[in-house]
Formats: sequence, C-alpha cells, structure tokens
Amino acid sequence: MFYFGGVGLAFFLHLLLLSKRKKTHADKILSGWLFIMSVHLLLFSVRKAGLYPQLLAVDMPLPLMHGPLLYWYTLALTNRTSVKIWPHFIAPTAIFLYLIPFFALSVEEKIAVFKNEGAGYEVFNMIRWISTFSSGVVYVILSSLELRKHRLSIVQQFSSTEKISLDWLQYLIYWMGAIWILVIIGNDDFIFATTVLFIVFIGFFGIRQVGIFISSDNSEPIKLTEAVHEGGDVDIEEPLTSSASEKRKYQKSGLSQESSEALHFGLQKLMNDEKLFRESELSLAELAKRLNTQPNYLSQVINEREGKNFYDYVNTLRIEEFVRLSADPGNRKYTLLALAQQCGFNSKSSFNRYFKKVTGKSPSEFMEAASVSEN
Repeated sequence: MFYFGGVGLAFFLHLLLLSKRKKTHADKILSGWLFIMSVHLLLFSVRKAGLYPQLLAVDMPLPLMHGPLLYWYTLALTNRTSVKIWPHFIAPTAIFLYLIPFFALSVEEKIAVFKNEGAGYEVFNMIRWISTFSSGVVYVILSSLELRKHRLSIVQQFSSTEKISLDWLQYLIYWMGAIWILVIIGNDDFIFATTVLFIVFIGFFGIRQVGIFISSDNSEPIKLTEAVHEGGDVDIEEPLTSSASEKRKYQKSGLSQESSEALHFGLQKLMNDEKLFRESELSLAELAKRLNTQPNYLSQVINEREGKNFYDYVNTLRIEEFVRLSADPGNRKYTLLALAQQCGFNSKSSFNRYFKKVTGKSPSEFMEAASVSEN
C-alpha cells in the first residue's frame, strides 16, 4: 500500500505541474519525470503483488532514464538549454527495442525466463546492470558539475544569492546518489521506499521552484524571472580571479588598459559617493548600466583590479560600511541586524556568514573586542 501511495503522489504532482500556469521548461521536464516515476513505482508494485505477469520486464529500461532526467532537469533550472539531451536517452531506448521480442512471448514463457534467473539473456542482463550502475554515478557527477557552474556564475553577477540559491537541488542530487547506492546493494524494497520519499522531497521543493536563467554570453546580464525558493547564500571560498583560467578568459577582451583604469576609477567613485552596495539586490547588470558599460567589462575590472568576484566585492564593501557605522556612538541604539540591513544585507544568516569570512570573528565577538579596545 505504501508503494501505491507513492504512485498516487507522483501522478498527482505530475498533474499539478501540468495544470500550473506559466510553466517553465524545468516544470515540463519535472512533470514528465514524475510521470515516469509513477509508472516505475506502479510496475514494481504490481510485480511485487504478483499481478499482471504479462508486464514482466516492461520496467527494465526505466532505471536508465532517471539519471538523464535529473541531468536534464538541472540543465533546465540553470538555463543550459543548448546542451543536446537526446543522446543521453539512447541506452534506455536500445534496451526497450532489444526487449520487444521478449514482450511478444507468452506469459508462461516470460515467467519461465524470470524463474530461471534470465536464462538466455545473460549477456543482456550483464550489460544492462553495468549500464545502470554507471548511469547513476555519471549523472550524479554531471548534475553536480552543472550546479557548481551555476554557483560560480551567480557570484559573478549578483551581490545577494539567497533568492536564487539551488541548494535544495544539491540535496536532490545527493538523494539520487543514495538511491543508486541502494541499487548497487540490490534491495528493491529499500530502493523503492527511498524513491517514495524522494518524490515527497521533489513535491515540496520542485513544484515551488522557478527557473533561474543565466546568460552564456558575458555581455548580457542574467535574467531572474521571479523570486524563488529561499536558501542559504552560495559561499564560494576559492578566489575566481587569480587562476590561470581567469587570465586566459580575458586575453581576448576588447577592454584596453586605459579603459580598464578609467572604469575602475569610475566604479570606486560611484561606490564611495552613492554607496550603491547598500542596495540589497544590486546586480552586475544594474551597476554596469549606471557606469554606462557592458557587464562583462565591469566583471573583468572587478576580477582583475579588486581580486574578487562581484559577490565578494560588494559584500566586502558592506562589511566595511558596517564596521564604520558600528564605530559611531550615535548608532549604538540600533541592533546589529538593523545596521547590517542598512549596509545592504537582507538576512541575518548571510550577514553573519560573510562577516566571519572577512574578519574571522562573528559580529558579536567583533563588537565585544571593539568595546574592550575602547576602554
């Protein structure tokens, strides 16, 4: 009954997504994936209950579809729609075509094959299991790499990443990896019980998720369709600008040395005079517009001359402003969070995290140390 409940939930979520207004490309992929999950769970449930033996082996191609669908869904959420996805479905299609003669067998013949542990299909079964195991590993890795690319991109173009975080997608990828570990272990009950919980997780987060669109062309700003699932700020520890790859990235840039210096001077003056970093949703595209330049040129200047990505550059200025404001006795009446919000932080968690990253201390520890030094 538990598995049939999972079938019902997956199909309900599939219908819910189909009826959703303003469906994104990711919604459509998720809807199709949920339908396949419902079919897969249903076929397992009826096989476990001993029903409809004529459906034996119909579910064999399905395990090879979940990895590509996870990858496709990740690509859609991060707007990597240029990647050709059809080659990733060759394996399940080939398995289905190979099994067509088996599907034409009588029920008795199908049962006999299963009772004899796939007699006559030994090579096929070996290839299928190797393909299934490798598919899980490959697509979990590919999806994680795509998500990492997304995170590296948003810190180059946004000063706040809370509303465009895809942390939940990383957990979904981990969950898929856990299911594949169970596949390797070979316990069907554990596999499909975990799949039901996986569907619940997707239902809670995936239905609410709105696409995040990242331009592949550095001359164009990122487009954010609307506020999405709230999560933690992306925290990229390693510098993005000191590497050889970043230097190679700008070798063909049309920005001259003189223009770079002028743009950097204009950026510093604008930030000092107007303190645009106080705008919590400040983006690279908006700042470039204020400086009358292209976002990719501005990103290059920040990377090369400040040694930071856009996210780190703006948030460092916010921390410096906080330190300046907190040192003013006239601001002692305000809470730390109120001062942080005045500096451009839009949440306590992001402020605390970034403050400690810059100063090595929590805000309260820093303020306590400052008070001691004053005395």
